[in-house]
Amino acid sequence: MAIFGLFDKKKKEVLDTGLARTKSSVFEKLARAVAGKSTVDDDVLDNLEEVLVTSDVGVDTTLKIIKRIEERVARDKYVSTAELDTILRDEVAALLAENGNDLSGWELPSTGAPYVILVVGVNGVGKTTTIGKLAWQFSQAGKKVFIGAADTFRAAAVEQAAIWAQRTGVHLVSQQQGADPASVAYDTVASAKAAGADVVLIDTAGRLHNKVNLMNELKKIKAVMAKVLPTAPDEVLLVVDATTGQNAFEQARQFSAVTQVNAIAVTKLDGTAKGGVVVGISDMLGVPVKYIGLGEKPEDLQLFNREEFVNSLFAKK
Repeated sequence: MAIFGLFDKKKKEVLDTGLARTKSSVFEKLARAVAGKSTVDDDVLDNLEEVLVTSDVGVDTTLKIIKRIEERVARDKYVSTAELDTILRDEVAALLAENGNDLSGWELPSTGAPYVILVVGVNGVGKTTTIGKLAWQFSQAGKKVFIGAADTFRAAAVEQAAIWAQRTGVHLVSQQQGADPASVAYDTVASAKAAGADVVLIDTAGRLHNKVNLMNELKKIKAVMAKVLPTAPDEVLLVVDATTGQNAFEQARQFSAVTQVNAIAVTKLDGTAKGGVVVGISDMLGVPVKYIGLGEKPEDLQLFNREEFVNSLFAKK
């Protein structure tokens, strides 16, 4: 059985399909890396380093993985190239485990107060869509959900949040475009607390390159929410788009510099061969990937399951 009981056959099929392009790319590159070799030597390790970097795992994370494999080769003396994919799977899984990449289901801490998730990320990564899908998943798990449409800067962001709220049957708190985002966040948390909600999802603007304004806005949002719930936000969820590859790393660095990111959602894995970003971003920030997007339907947003993800990625056809 998988590490949490909710992982059924259908979800596994969605995961396998979503990772198909990444998996195909990785195995093609691995095959070239070991061509003509029977044992793992320095040449193979050099080739493997290139495989990982070009699979968007990231340079620093790649070097960690290579070092671990080098130590294993030195310890075991003889490691065949036929074992390489298994060894690589083990080391990637171990690296993910160090950042707490395990979830037991759609449960939330039982504190008697709404669990507040502040969702951040640049425009275009699927931030508002991810919020809608999270609202659906939490609702399916029996949670009372509030969405705060605090991205009042982007045209149509409030309307998009409203569509998701209507579709998923959850509560929406919004104001007109151009309103103070912190005011929306405050109203959302206050309303959710009064209504006895279980979870609050706060959308935010995706402006990135004006870092001072972004920092001030996020600080203000956090400060006003804390006036209602001192612990808020319980989670700062960074949404990144897997299809952007190395750009996702830069976005992660930028946002982690202005707010305390403690969870990651990686979207659009089904449309790219760059699934290695899941491993690299988690390792770079030292925080867990909690959700992965594998398709358009709400149920295609899955809880990240380290064991199933690694097994799917390195499963041979």
